[in-house]
Amino acid sequence: MQFQIKRDILLKSLNVAHNIIERKNTLPILSNVLLQIKDKKLNVVATDLDLIFHDEISDLKVEKEGATTTSAAVLYDLLRKLPSNLDVIFSLQNQNKLSISAESSKFNLLCLPTDNFPNFSDDFKSDDINLDKEKFLSLLNKTKISMSNDETRHYLNGIYIHPTVSNKRSYLTGVATDSHRLSSSSMPVENLDNFKSFILPKKTVFQLCNLLQDTNEKILLNTSDTKIQFKIGKAKIVSKIIDGKFPDYNKVVPKNNNKTLSVNAKDFISSIERVTTVSLDRKEGVKITLAKDFIQLFVNSSSSGEGKEGLKANYNSEDLTVSFNSRYLLDIASEIEDEKLVMNLNDAASPVLIQDNLDKQSYFVIMPMKI
Repeated sequence: MQFQIKRDILLKSLNVAHNIIERKNTLPILSNVLLQIKDKKLNVVATDLDLIFHDEISDLKVEKEGATTTSAAVLYDLLRKLPSNLDVIFSLQNQNKLSISAESSKFNLLCLPTDNFPNFSDDFKSDDINLDKEKFLSLLNKTKISMSNDETRHYLNGIYIHPTVSNKRSYLTGVATDSHRLSSSSMPVENLDNFKSFILPKKTVFQLCNLLQDTNEKILLNTSDTKIQFKIGKAKIVSKIIDGKFPDYNKVVPKNNNKTLSVNAKDFISSIERVTTVSLDRKEGVKITLAKDFIQLFVNSSSSGEGKEGLKANYNSEDLTVSFNSRYLLDIASEIEDEKLVMNLNDAASPVLIQDNLDKQSYFVIMPMKI
């Protein structure tokens, strides 16, 4: 195997590959990335057995076909430290040694034979579903903030992707909850008649977000009984889906919260960040007192002091004091597209609905804290 490629082209692919590979592996081959030259193209493959990344690169000069596997972490680090846009030459010396040269730099990396690398068969028989890249990335970003870390309820450790219908239009909807907060976001999609709902694992969500941020390619979604595939240009991610039943989240979405607070989202974020500065562990709740044209934010830390700040707002009901986890509030407020954040409340203990006037297909629910 011998080929020449621009450092930046391969580095972009390895950036995703090395993130997918687990740092500690009982099987050495799973720490490696597969490099395969076939039909004048370079295939880059990485896996942790639950998640597979495959990229096809055609912008290179091929001298000789072949394949090998080498440490993804070492190769990524090596390329990252080389100057940008450099031509890098790869040459497989023997089964165990890969030679890499670029200008005055020369390296020999240890290899493992490709025979031990996992083989994957595609069993995707359903039709591809076209997804708008910007809208799907927005859906993932708005819902991932509420994913759970609770291993005892593994079915909450991801985003529940499922079809919904509103005003005779079909939507692809993502929902995540950790039982303290819930995020939902929808995007219009055609041809969802035979779509099977699935729970997309947390690691897959983060890798998809990284990949989608750096591309303008269209996305094709394909499902099977146990796996999900996203094709993004020449790259694809294949992921296992979480086995489990996602709870009926509609039951916790408040329907009759008639106390409405409207506040500037950026000012709200800045105020929370300032008053929570007194809390060293940032786990203290923020207490919010709502009055007609004004809200007051208050944080009291037993170990480091207290912070208080007032903020102009519009509120349509009698005075109310309610407390929240400040981190949760900041996460939600940061995803609001409109300049105004709209909160619908009932009392100090009931779930609160947060809406975005610029994105009617998204909403957030947050449970108040007891302080």
